[in-house]
Amino acid sequence: MSDTASATADPQGGPGHEDERGTVGPRIQSFRRRAGLSQEAAASRAGISTRALRDIERGRARRPRVHTLRSLAGTLGLSDDELAGLLADARTGPPRDTGLPSLLILGPLVLRRGRTPVPVAGPMQRRLLGLLALKHPEPATQQEITDILWPSGPPRSHPSLIHTYVTQTRRLLGPCGPRSARPPTVVRTPTGYRLEASRNRVDLGHFDELLARAERLYDASDLEARYASLTEALRCWRGPVLADADPVLRRHPAAVAADERRVRAALLHADTALLLRRSGEAVPLLADLVNTEPLHEGLHARLILALAGSGEQAAALQVFTHLRDRLDEELGIEPGTEIRAAHLRVLRPRQPVPRRTAHEAPAHREPAHRTESHPTESHLTEIRRTPADGTAPAGPTPPPAQLPLGARSFVGRRPQMRVLDTLVASDPARRPHIAVVVGAPGVGKTALATHWAHARRDYFPDGQLYVDLRGHSRPPALRPGDVLTQFLRALGAPPHALPAHSPGEDEAAALYRTLLAGKRLLIVLDNARDAEQVRPLLPGARGCAVVVTSRSRLAGLVSSDGARRIALDVLDPDEGRRLLGSIAGSCNVAAEEAAARSLVELCGGLPLAIRIAGANLVARNANIAAHCAELAGAGDGILDRLRIEGDRRSAVRSAFELSYRTLPDEARRMFRLLGQLPGPDLTVDAAAALAGTTPADSAALLARIADAHLVRERAGRFGLDVLLRSYARELIGTDEAHTARRRLMLSRAQGPARRDSGQANCPGSYASSAGSRA
Repeated sequence: MSDTASATADPQGGPGHEDERGTVGPRIQSFRRRAGLSQEAAASRAGISTRALRDIERGRARRPRVHTLRSLAGTLGLSDDELAGLLADARTGPPRDTGLPSLLILGPLVLRRGRTPVPVAGPMQRRLLGLLALKHPEPATQQEITDILWPSGPPRSHPSLIHTYVTQTRRLLGPCGPRSARPPTVVRTPTGYRLEASRNRVDLGHFDELLARAERLYDASDLEARYASLTEALRCWRGPVLADADPVLRRHPAAVAADERRVRAALLHADTALLLRRSGEAVPLLADLVNTEPLHEGLHARLILALAGSGEQAAALQVFTHLRDRLDEELGIEPGTEIRAAHLRVLRPRQPVPRRTAHEAPAHREPAHRTESHPTESHLTEIRRTPADGTAPAGPTPPPAQLPLGARSFVGRRPQMRVLDTLVASDPARRPHIAVVVGAPGVGKTALATHWAHARRDYFPDGQLYVDLRGHSRPPALRPGDVLTQFLRALGAPPHALPAHSPGEDEAAALYRTLLAGKRLLIVLDNARDAEQVRPLLPGARGCAVVVTSRSRLAGLVSSDGARRIALDVLDPDEGRRLLGSIAGSCNVAAEEAAARSLVELCGGLPLAIRIAGANLVARNANIAAHCAELAGAGDGILDRLRIEGDRRSAVRSAFELSYRTLPDEARRMFRLLGQLPGPDLTVDAAAALAGTTPADSAALLARIADAHLVRERAGRFGLDVLLRSYARELIGTDEAHTARRRLMLSRAQGPARRDSGQANCPGSYASSAGSRA
């Protein structure tokens, strides 16, 4: 492991920092990492031995000599205040070990009291402590704790064993000596247990606070503060989350999400370092992370730019070569647009990446004369200095590459992929420039759009724009003006050209279309609410392509804007089994083929449900037949099983609920009543009898529900899929259900009279079946 990865958390911030400010060694190690120097190089430049520096950093020399500290300060480029702090710490020495416990999980699991490590020897305690820290400040459920402690299945006495491990953990977290602050502990909740501690007692919580602070800083005047926050945040990391834990804990969704936030912080840190002309400071961190994420093109692209910005063009080109070879050998694909753009910047002879020299002005000041511009600095220059004539300074802008990570397990959808391929057809006359992917919640609309976009991104050399419009989400839907501002920034528009208020939306849309004129660019508008939210974001250039996903039908875009509509249905049984196999293992699915087929059927072929079922199979290390029996035995409570604990987005019920809430009250009532039908579908007249409305009102309500893809319409008949039927039955009250069944009985009794009056569309068999069951 590299020096960056093995170092402890930054002693100037993070968990337990108030107890470590007196330790000189970790602070010197932190400053050395910031300077990008190895122990050997720093010791040689300071005129001391490598062993002496190692003893200082490891705390064996707790009060180094003043002249040694001054020599190190000059070598590491410390400020006067930083040197004064080191000298003060050297005079006072380390504090007593009476601090509150701190829990470090960004790397191997470490529990410290003050600055002294506390042994956590028992494997069960380590698992429990790691899980509680991962979930902090949220509780870990009893089932979640059981799955982590006993991946192969719990013993009968597991409830009492959990209580024992919790008691032992509380003793570990108890403070050593009197303290006024309340020590961390483990408290019982209605569903499980929760680590009760302030956020700065867990390094992951401290990291998240610093990252959130950095992401709130956008202005040029905040670049230094953003860089400082990101630098401190990334120093919390000593390696992957819970690097020494069992694989079942390292694969926990919270651990995976934390590693993803680390990558996000590293990307933002590298971008900020490039803007501040501190390329060299980003190299050690990026070089370490690309070893952890060997195929992440964004990290490699930043490393190439950072190396080139430090004058290491040869090393930058070598990074590109290694990644290209790895992608070809392991995936059989070529590097994407972002990495190729970074490579091109290194090769361009007219725009060399300048190496920062000693006489160059500091990064926080604007040089009096600048003849060359850093390739990634044009955006920063525009923010700092707007010309008097209002024109934007010339400077290259990197092509946007905003596509999110595509689904690794993607199966089927070949007909839909062929329709999307018409967006890149060779004949411009036959090439549409808008495709609309619509379907029910959880059917895989986003997965299809992002999978196709990644596969065809070479057709769009000018980049890809992506936004989640949040049309069906808990946060409010994005306004077109806000999205235009994001897109304009990504396209390099100067800040003075962006609208300052909502009435400037038309002006922003005009500038957006101007910047896209003559370009080949892909725009993915995910999770759209309606056509009005999408229209201002459509480009005027025919070379650009737009892919929209929505739970609504978006018929307006088809009729008025010439969009190609792609309706997604659930997976067929073979595709469902392949999807399950890609998650739970194709060998396991082949060994239990009948059970796998039954599991897919219970999930109604819905990709989201199949993915959740597969993830739960892996997490619990269960066989397919047993899990299938559990789901089948749940009956209408199957949606309680089709969720991943602690991840609201990975729950079928949550996906349905977002669409259900968009319906008006009368349509919601009709949807609830549809769950009472004993057969697969019904006509408009049968729905009218069920709801006690006129056929005209019933038709309007069914059309509204069908537009939200909560009911299936085929040949004038309407029905619910398996899981949607279970969801509808959950929502209905006893009295409402009884009244609906009674209306069906009356409809059966009046069936002949209705047919005599010419209303023969209501199926007598349906009313008869419903009436007999009622």
